[in-house]
Amino acid sequence: MKRFTRITALVLAVLMAAFVFAACGKKSDWATVEEKGYFVCGITVYAPMNYFDDDGNLTGFDTEFATAVAEKLGLEAKFQVISWPNKYMELNSGAIDLIWNGFTYGNESDGKSRTEYVDFTYAYLENRQVVITKADRVAELNTAEAFAGKKAVAEGGSSGEGVAVELSGAEENVTTFTSQSAALMELVAGNADFAVIDYQMAKAMVGTGDYAVLAINEAVQPESEVYAIGARKGSDLTAKINEAIKALSEDGTLAELAEKYDLTNDLIPNIGAEA
Repeated sequence: MKRFTRITALVLAVLMAAFVFAACGKKSDWATVEEKGYFVCGITVYAPMNYFDDDGNLTGFDTEFATAVAEKLGLEAKFQVISWPNKYMELNSGAIDLIWNGFTYGNESDGKSRTEYVDFTYAYLENRQVVITKADRVAELNTAEAFAGKKAVAEGGSSGEGVAVELSGAEENVTTFTSQSAALMELVAGNADFAVIDYQMAKAMVGTGDYAVLAINEAVQPESEVYAIGARKGSDLTAKINEAIKALSEDGTLAELAEKYDLTNDLIPNIGAEA
């Protein structure tokens, strides 16, 4: 019996040592990306944040912003298109290093704060959710109450999903999609009464091209939000990104990018100045 106890204790000691060694040997997020020479941004595709130009090149405010941050840190920025509802799984699995795509502070559709899932960097742009309807229904849907019981579409896992549920009155009235653009196309096709998307996308795309029949419905104006970048909980990469953001705010780079993408009025001034 004593021999068995000694063997058991020895096995436990070996396992404990292995665990401690593995924990000590695990590199921090910053050490990992510094060694790789790049970080991976999880994005979805929509203008003016991250989108493909006529030549098929990825561009947009967040695309250029991430590239500038990477350069400040002596790294390269890489981009991975993800399914937005899977953003936390992609981040925590290590498939991406950052959620960087018009990502707002606030709550998920389940009411939980996003701060429970990620560490946020400094906020850099103001935003809000907006309600989109067909242009010929704006006069009809002219109060918040008019949306009760109506069919809504939104991007799954987005702030817009929560607003859509609140306006329509029930989760079963809301159909979610993997992107805001897919939700809008469902509205264009006449399969929903309204959509809820980011103001920045709406300003750039609604009323033109494939979305020419749509309009921003000003009958409902949800509260303002801010965009920030999401890192893993406890990640030391957050502080590094913040250093670069502050520097890019101070040297005018962010102001130049904001002007380029018509976001000057939405850019938060003097980012990190009080930190």
